Amino acid sequence: MTERELLERIKASHHVVALTGAGVSTESGILDFRGPNGLYSKYPENVFDIDYFYADPEGFYRFWREALFPMREAQPNVVHTLLAELEGQGLLKAVVTQNIDGLHQKAGSKNVIELHGNIFEYSCTKCGRAQSFETVKKLLESNPVPRCDCGGLIRPNIVFFGESLPVHALSEATLHAQECDLMIVLGSSLVVYPAAQLPIVAKGHGATLFIVNRGRTGLDDLADFKFDVNLGDFAKELMKHLMKT
Repeated sequence: MTERELLERIKASHHVVALTGAGVSTESGILDFRGPNGLYSKYPENVFDIDYFYADPEGFYRFWREALFPMREAQPNVVHTLLAELEGQGLLKAVVTQNIDGLHQKAGSKNVIELHGNIFEYSCTKCGRAQSFETVKKLLESNPVPRCDCGGLIRPNIVFFGESLPVHALSEATLHAQECDLMIVLGSSLVVYPAAQLPIVAKGHGATLFIVNRGRTGLDDLADFKFDVNLGDFAKELMKHLMKT
């Protein structure tokens, strides 16, 4: 199976969905989680646990400054651009993403389902008041932990481990998984559930499953085709064929 042949499969399909993970954003300078130089090689693996956040919010926000804040300035790479172009040409119905960096939207994708929230929205854990990224950044310039005017702890509207996924996002993603005839997984190790359940749902409803990821994933045995390649090189090659048509 080549990138050109995959493009032909995409064109012949009626409902194509992409599921993306942290590996999609590494070429934008954002560290992945489980890679050799990923975030978990530098920070405790429970840094995204909701219990850790409440037990040590100062520790979490140190991590936020060093690892999450730079996401604000990151720019889309060729993988994000490819998916936006596929959607623009009517070949891709939706991007379901585990990422919290907003790069799919920045690249121009319109139908993006964020399973794990994003780093741009915040709220007070006490009064529920919405807070902006800029407000939190400003508060962190003089405080180790951002707090609302009411005194409550401000949290990012991301999904921590130990929390449920947003009901609407998961329902919408599941519906796409049930309706698609082709699912392409890009840059995900497929070990975090319930996101990793979506390819299983898609296969259970008769879809073809492509996985594009450097290294093994938790669902390689389920895939119809696996590209064990650099995502950037893969996207450039697919984009080249897409622009020729």
